[in-house]
Amino acid sequence: MTNRNMNSNAEEYLPDRLRQPFLLRPEGKDYLWGGRRLRDDFAKNMDMEPLAETWECSTHPAGLSMAATGIFAGMSLAEVLRRHPEFLGTHPAAENGLPILIKLIDAREDLSVQVHPDDEYARRYEDGQPGKTELWYVMDASKDARIIYGLHQDTEKSILQRAALDGTIGKYLQKVPVKRDDVFYVEPGTIHAIGAGVLIAEVQENSDLTYRLYDYGRVDKHGKMRKLHIDKALDVADLAGSARPRQPVRVLQYRPGIAEELLCRCKYFEVCRMLVNTERRQKVYFRADSISFRVLLCMNGCGVIRWENGSLNIYKGDCVFFPADSVRVSFHGQMQMLCVRG
Repeated sequence: MTNRNMNSNAEEYLPDRLRQPFLLRPEGKDYLWGGRRLRDDFAKNMDMEPLAETWECSTHPAGLSMAATGIFAGMSLAEVLRRHPEFLGTHPAAENGLPILIKLIDAREDLSVQVHPDDEYARRYEDGQPGKTELWYVMDASKDARIIYGLHQDTEKSILQRAALDGTIGKYLQKVPVKRDDVFYVEPGTIHAIGAGVLIAEVQENSDLTYRLYDYGRVDKHGKMRKLHIDKALDVADLAGSARPRQPVRVLQYRPGIAEELLCRCKYFEVCRMLVNTERRQKVYFRADSISFRVLLCMNGCGVIRWENGSLNIYKGDCVFFPADSVRVSFHGQMQMLCVRG
């Protein structure tokens, strides 16, 4: 909705209406390794089995999220941002549109062993697409859950190629135990995979480029093996031995009703964890500045976001978009959230 669609009596109120946060409705993916937790634990009522991923905040054509509340309800986030590019802010990362994609991922089984290209390789060989840098926040993990993160030691390309083809690649891969609240930054070129029993919130570049190196010989629902991309994967993979990933130093900063900690800051995104715990009359204020939008992903709890003449109930699994230079809101309730900006 734009100025010319509004009558003269509403024109003065339009700017505030445009600056209000709105709930997003995700698109789901039924990849064969997925489970039921996104449906059972996060109320993602989608008609697909399994439900492996939900693309919570996405303008990527492979999975568009939709505005679910406010004046843009029923419109894709991509269309909202085409009409209002100012919602992205002035940060250079947003010059070409929304720079991020946020997902929830439920791995009932191991994901394929894979690797992502960097921006330079992707733009040269993948029709100008961006590469894929990503951050994993572990929301839950079974007792013996693991991820794959890099190689044990330096390995020649020809050796890894043979191992991918004959199914012996596992002995070269570094497997790392994971637990709830762990954070992993996955740079392009890192051979990696999410293991069975891991539930993850993922923040990544706005890209869908994944090169599968190995997929355990599995077949899809049509009885066909999924496509591998061994040559491309090895073109971009870091074949040096990887240091065992360590958890970053994290410092919670407290103020009345809220605690915040920085999880990651890179050229593509910044991610913080926010713990809101307000008493009945306590208020915690929040807004997106003019430099960048904000996206809040509620990982646990529930609450209310209030602003002048409006409010939004928030539950576990909800994702909310704040346009740059948003109205000021107050939080009420008990919520654990990821806050993402470009």
